Amino acid sequence: MKMNRLGRTDVRVSEACLGTMTFGQQNTEAEGHAQMDRALAAGINFFDTAEMYPIPPMATTQGRTEAIIGSWFRARGTRDKVVLATKVLGRAAIGWPRDSAPMTKPDRAQIFEAVEKSLRRLQTDYIDLYQVHFPDRPMRPFGVPAAGRAEPDEVPIEETLGALGELVTAGKVRMVGVSNESPWGVMRYLHLAETAGLPRIVSIQNAYSLLARSFESGLAEVALREDVGLLAYSPLAQGYLTGKYENGALPEGSRKALFDRLQRYEGPGADTAISAYVALAREHGLDPAQMALAWMRHKPFVTSIIFGATTLDQLETAKGAFSLELPEEVLKAIDAIHRRQPNPAL
Repeated sequence: MKMNRLGRTDVRVSEACLGTMTFGQQNTEAEGHAQMDRALAAGINFFDTAEMYPIPPMATTQGRTEAIIGSWFRARGTRDKVVLATKVLGRAAIGWPRDSAPMTKPDRAQIFEAVEKSLRRLQTDYIDLYQVHFPDRPMRPFGVPAAGRAEPDEVPIEETLGALGELVTAGKVRMVGVSNESPWGVMRYLHLAETAGLPRIVSIQNAYSLLARSFESGLAEVALREDVGLLAYSPLAQGYLTGKYENGALPEGSRKALFDRLQRYEGPGADTAISAYVALAREHGLDPAQMALAWMRHKPFVTSIIFGATTLDQLETAKGAFSLELPEEVLKAIDAIHRRQPNPAL
């Protein structure tokens, strides 16, 4: 398994990252433990989670994913073998993750409350990478058309990063990162690190896949020039790029069948693009999921690719992509499809 440097630190993470958001909802504790066992044995040393998980978020399940990871750490004694990433919520109109707040926000008090709860659930005294899950600003990936508009009670990034800096100083967090961020947001974090003596972010966790390549338009240059690599989530477009939903198929037990939450990948032109990518893979004797994952390995701004699984067979399929080199003919064909049907998902 190839290892990549995380930001400008000396920490090396596997180019495959195990996503865990199904643990505690679609996957039981035992199944989650089995996935982590298999991933670690395969050389995957990087796991990603969040205080909000499992997905879909609910008051009755929130925090279960971290708790399952924590029970695995305790049972296996593996804490020092894993680079663990988790996330604190940004602005969300829910109060149940907090003891006494009507909504979540990345202010100092809430960040301090959130990190203590995560540490308890994870049964550890430190988090390797602590990320702001999404900003305290309206953002287009979440269906807000007026991205960039300031909220009257917006938490300044200075306060958010300052609180994260305190956690680094206290030894509860080793590194910090952002998620679902814009070029402006990333550069603001970097500017504050340079001018205010605050910790430098090491990563950007955003959606990136064959269907959603907008990261290439602005953030890729930031990632490369500033050494703030992409941790790419939804590389399989929540399952669509496996081909399992083709022609209206709805497999029993799939996320679409269970929760019907995949509208991000159902916009105009998405089905045409998905069919083209799946057909291309099959034409060349490739598994569509492995092709979609292996394609990302060619991108110099990608530090790690976060994939999730609900079965060990799915995990094995994904793992196989990280030893797969795509022929130049396939890479050119992928770009040709993209030119015909660019970014049907945000």
